[in-house]
Amino acid sequence: MIQSETLELLEWQRLCQHLSTFAATKLGAIVSRNLPIPETQTESQQLLAQTKEVYQLESHLSPGLSFEGIQDLGDSLERAELQGILSGEELLAIATTLAGTRNLRRVIDNQDNLPILTELVSELRTYPELEQEIHRCIDERAQVTDRASQKMGEIRIDLRRIRSQITQKLQNIIQAKSGAVQEQLITQRGDRFVIPVKAPQKDAIPGIVHDTSTSGATLYIEPHSVVPMGNQLRQTIRKEQTEEESIRRTLTEQVAAVKPDLERLLAIVTTLDLATAKSRYSFWIGANPPRFINRDEQEIITLRQLRHPLLVWQQQHEQGSPVVPVDLLISPNIRVVTITGPNTGGKTVTLKTLGLAALMAKVGLFVPAREPVEMPWFDKVLADIGDEQSLQQSLSTFSGHIRRISRILNAISEGTGNREQGTGEEAGGREQGAGDAEGKLGTQNSELGTQNSELGTQNSVLVLLDEVGAGTDPAEGSALAIALLQYLANHAQLTIATTHFGELKALKYEDERFENASVEFDETTLSPTYRLLWGIPGRSNALTIALRLGLKPEVVAEAKTQVGEASDEVNQVIAGLEAQRRRQETKAAEAQELLRQAERLYKEVSQKATALEEREKDLRASQEVAVQKAITQAKEEIAQVIRRLQKGTPTAQDAQQATIALNQITQKYEPAPPPKPKPGFMPKVGDRIRIPKLGQTAEVITAPNPDGELTVRFGIMKMTVQLPDVESLDGQKPEPIVKAKPAPAVVTPPPAPVPAIRTSKNTVDLRGKRVADSEYILDKAISEADGPLWIIHGHGTGKLKQGVHAFLQQHPRVSHYEPAEQSDGGSGVTIAHIK
Repeated sequence: MIQSETLELLEWQRLCQHLSTFAATKLGAIVSRNLPIPETQTESQQLLAQTKEVYQLESHLSPGLSFEGIQDLGDSLERAELQGILSGEELLAIATTLAGTRNLRRVIDNQDNLPILTELVSELRTYPELEQEIHRCIDERAQVTDRASQKMGEIRIDLRRIRSQITQKLQNIIQAKSGAVQEQLITQRGDRFVIPVKAPQKDAIPGIVHDTSTSGATLYIEPHSVVPMGNQLRQTIRKEQTEEESIRRTLTEQVAAVKPDLERLLAIVTTLDLATAKSRYSFWIGANPPRFINRDEQEIITLRQLRHPLLVWQQQHEQGSPVVPVDLLISPNIRVVTITGPNTGGKTVTLKTLGLAALMAKVGLFVPAREPVEMPWFDKVLADIGDEQSLQQSLSTFSGHIRRISRILNAISEGTGNREQGTGEEAGGREQGAGDAEGKLGTQNSELGTQNSELGTQNSVLVLLDEVGAGTDPAEGSALAIALLQYLANHAQLTIATTHFGELKALKYEDERFENASVEFDETTLSPTYRLLWGIPGRSNALTIALRLGLKPEVVAEAKTQVGEASDEVNQVIAGLEAQRRRQETKAAEAQELLRQAERLYKEVSQKATALEEREKDLRASQEVAVQKAITQAKEEIAQVIRRLQKGTPTAQDAQQATIALNQITQKYEPAPPPKPKPGFMPKVGDRIRIPKLGQTAEVITAPNPDGELTVRFGIMKMTVQLPDVESLDGQKPEPIVKAKPAPAVVTPPPAPVPAIRTSKNTVDLRGKRVADSEYILDKAISEADGPLWIIHGHGTGKLKQGVHAFLQQHPRVSHYEPAEQSDGGSGVTIAHIK
């Protein structure tokens, strides 16, 4: 009873209606609108896992899961089981559903890391043979095809033949009696073929009148000569209908035989569609997956930037106002949170938002909050929100609240069972001990709260109470509210209550299981900000608002005296706490902004460093390519020189040109020498320098000597300092003076004379050769020689001797040449000394 009331108070049905708009099938929409709430945490975790896997699949699969062709087959399967005959449309729907389901399974099987969905679709049986049989017998217009059976094919042939005969006969009559025919066309009345005949000339075409036009001017007559063929056509149509029914009956029996598997198929497809709808709805409202925590293991309820899902829908779908999020961070020892503040400040919305978040997590929906989303799994969510007035039952607002709270307590007691009795006895014993030691009442209450904190784990219940204790005498209502909240602290895991009673604010300081929160109020604009402030109770703004709204100041002043100085001091303390909190929030926001800027700068620097590394790699690669290209080009140019030499008979001039060309290639591709290092700082006379050890600047009087000493002046003082002890005004260190070491005297012994021995290998005979040919032979001999070379040129006219001497004079490997000894040929032989 109370749980269904809670769902109605939280507008759960409206959220389910929004969810159903994301369903792709009729069955999925029906289940979404009547979403069942799991009874166990295991079931909720299974549903969440399904939603996560669909979310993961659709995040990289475009356009996502497709449920095309899948229809609701429930009524058709029931009729088939009762031996009814399914229509062509129903049979075609079964075939398309089987095909659509098989496509779904194929998509899921082709994906990795989807264990829950893969296991779910592994139980699917799509019966492709039944699908093929239906498509063989039923066409896309849901009509039985000619190929459905041999008999059906023969009947359809007879039908076409008879219709053709009737049409031909009627065409002949129309042509023969064209004057009596109103319009030259053949039409049908029922299953009989007729022609339109003018009423005055009906006797011209005798036959059976099946219809008359509205004006009576036209009669639709079936000529007597066509009646036997019409009767035959009717009989054949009846045979066709009988055969169609027989074919559909056979197909229906095949469907009935696999009804349990088809029902299981529909259940799996509906589960998939529901998970897909949850995933798409969660994505649409910007939600994140929750994690169920165990508060007994000191885990904190973490719901940052929590938004009301119905308000998010209103903002995005209906262009509503922006949703103000709330932060809920509740420590594991907290059992009751009291929220205070002005009316219309967002207290009730906070209650509903938390209640819906708990329900959404239970059914496998994501929660519209910033990650991480961590909250307990509540066995029950119970709420008393709004008035429950009833004129018929004579219930006031207070009575309505008490009725509903009683149902909440009864629902909690049902979960407690016999354990509650033990709890009551222990509590009674403690109360008796407290009565015996009245002076230690505060200590006993603290111990009571500590011991009772262990009882809160017995019931995983979330209780939401709006304006607890309201609607009656403030004193009695406040006392009742305190007693109720203390009871809930003992028996429910978490209670969130809104109140205007100031006495409830003090519970936090008497029992560590209680916490205060308040909704922020802007005194400047006299309007709430809808922000939830933790640890600070809300202060009364009634007198401030009344004064701002024009109530006479003397009335407000009198009211303040009635309230008392203590209340005013409490309000001032609370105001100071609120101001301090705002300053801390401002500083936290500034720090967060600095952190974001640092992260952004770090990201930019990282990106630039990565870009520079990539650019360096590209440059290195391009340089390597350029070097390889230059080497290849140089090799090609050298090869061209060699090929040019190899063509024909090379001369000494060709060899010289080749040598010059090779030298040019060497200069062209030889890498540039490294740049000379920049000279360091060297103080000169008149320069201003700095002496770091003395912390003074000085003027150079004398330049540094070879020992590195220089004379400087600062003020009226002169002193000699070492060169390493000074630096330039811009911080440059001086270049050290390197003393030239005297080179040791080295006596180089004269080279030992190498005996010149003439052999056939170091002798070249050029006699009878032309000068050009001699240069080529001589260049080759010089390149292979490693000592003196004897060149025989003879005397003759003297031209060969002159040419040899000229060649030797310019050859780079010849150091000098001289005539041979008289015994070796004298002036007819020249000895060339090779370097």
